[in-house]
Amino acid sequence: MKVFVTGGTGFIGGEVVRQLRARGDDVVCLARSPEKGAKAVALGCELVSGDLSDEAALRAGMEGCDAVIHAAAMYEVGIPKKQQPAMWEANVAGTERVMKVALETNVPRIVYVSTVGIFGNTHKQVVDESYTNPETDFTSYYEETKLEAHKLVDRMIAEQDLPAIIVQPGGVYGPGDTSQVADLLGEFFAGKLPLLPFPELGICMTHVEDIAGGILLALDKGALGETYVISGPVTTMREAIDLVAKVSGRKPPRGTLPTGLMKALVPIGPVVGKLMGQPPNLRELISSADKVTFWASYDKAARELGYTPRGMEEGLRETLAADERFPAPVA
Repeated sequence: MKVFVTGGTGFIGGEVVRQLRARGDDVVCLARSPEKGAKAVALGCELVSGDLSDEAALRAGMEGCDAVIHAAAMYEVGIPKKQQPAMWEANVAGTERVMKVALETNVPRIVYVSTVGIFGNTHKQVVDESYTNPETDFTSYYEETKLEAHKLVDRMIAEQDLPAIIVQPGGVYGPGDTSQVADLLGEFFAGKLPLLPFPELGICMTHVEDIAGGILLALDKGALGETYVISGPVTTMREAIDLVAKVSGRKPPRGTLPTGLMKALVPIGPVVGKLMGQPPNLRELISSADKVTFWASYDKAARELGYTPRGMEEGLRETLAADERFPAPVA
């Protein structure tokens, strides 16, 4: 196949590109600059210079392709309001542009990478693809924009016969991760995590190789118009950190950072954020993590696509062994 990939210079998209090339597919990557696309070029990919605002670049990249994988997005929780227009432009307007150009160029197969996060707080329920976010209280602006993009793709499937499949990854980790999960692990291994924030935060920990593999399974086997959760095992922040401690032979933090203290700091969030190296919008950071669960089942993907994510202990051991920032796992 010849596949056009957006987000191919990012963490998940980069792994998608690696797996596509490993099996012999031709890959065209959208990249803002040759520097950002250097790894993709080293894998043998063709680069198209541009971003999600550039319809001409999108059209040039899709020309002659058998499929499109749209994985590009702006991800961050805790952004200030002044950054919200940029996130809307990337996540909503950018997605609409990609889908529009894909229709115009008659690409026969599209995989749109959504997120389990569009479900919002599942309130300790493990939901599936049929669950609908009540949209009464978004946990973050990221959730709001990705939900709008997801609904947009759904509408285009129903109203314009968009030949798309939607996948919903869970929380991602793995070697080379630069997300807030990796930052938390870095703090833990540096001995700077005596108190664990948000121990009851519910997540589906998913190794990046499994997410990328799930995207390729959807590309190859997914039914047009269908949505598939490609998450990992259901867990909490406390359980995840305890397992990291076990795998690395270290003691986990037993204390909990009081959420009430963080709430008291909300008015001076921008200052605290700079000092702590955290996003400046503490209110949003708290609303997206305090006793919130983002739990979803991958049963449909397992049944229909053959999706089989690895267990957390296996994935964490492989991550520690492969990422030089972290200590090697104990035997």
